[in-house]
Amino acid sequence: MTYVTTEAPGGPPPGWPTTEAAATAVQDELRGRVVLDEPGPVPGEPLIVVGVDVAYDDERDVVAAAAVALDAETLEVVAEATAVGRVAFPYVPGLLAFREIPTVIAALDRLPVEPGLVVCDGYGLAHPRRFGLASHLGVLTGLPTMGVAKNPFTFRHDPPGPHRGDASPLLDGTEEVGRALRTREGVKPIYVSVGHRVSLDHACAFTLRLARDFRLPETTRAADALCRAALREV
Repeated sequence: MTYVTTEAPGGPPPGWPTTEAAATAVQDELRGRVVLDEPGPVPGEPLIVVGVDVAYDDERDVVAAAAVALDAETLEVVAEATAVGRVAFPYVPGLLAFREIPTVIAALDRLPVEPGLVVCDGYGLAHPRRFGLASHLGVLTGLPTMGVAKNPFTFRHDPPGPHRGDASPLLDGTEEVGRALRTREGVKPIYVSVGHRVSLDHACAFTLRLARDFRLPETTRAADALCRAALREV
């Protein structure tokens, strides 16, 4: 298992947008590159699944990112890496990926294993501009990505059934942008959306595979704990 922490760089990478208008233009351009017609990895087959998450220290303008690779069958951690950087963009609703992605990619680059699927703590297609963190990260890395969020953001849904695996469409008007998925009986659902190069059916199947004992997938739980630990060490 690998654990790597990088020191905070001086700022965002060269050419990174610094204004809302510039970021929106980049988002509009990259959105056209999202691949939504691939089924992606097959649930049940051997796979390395990587969870990514970030933690902020607003007082120091620092963000810590974690990437944790798990065996999808056993849920054992096979590798993990962190990166710490300066926040790359101001807080603007709908453009949060621009704050996080440079540091997330730095953490992914330090993993000694190749991800078969990346699970983001956030949204993909279930985003007001149809381009959340999972989609943005997928386009930039080329990896299959999906988003699993704790809350439904601005979209509506009927309550899914009470049993594990019950789901209902997450809707923007009549468009299905994700699903509310029950991972544990008697526990509120989580919200799954595709990012890049994976179908919604497969994304939901992987979510259930990764959330065997808790509401959230083990990928999200592990990455959340690791990025918080990395932030404390800065």
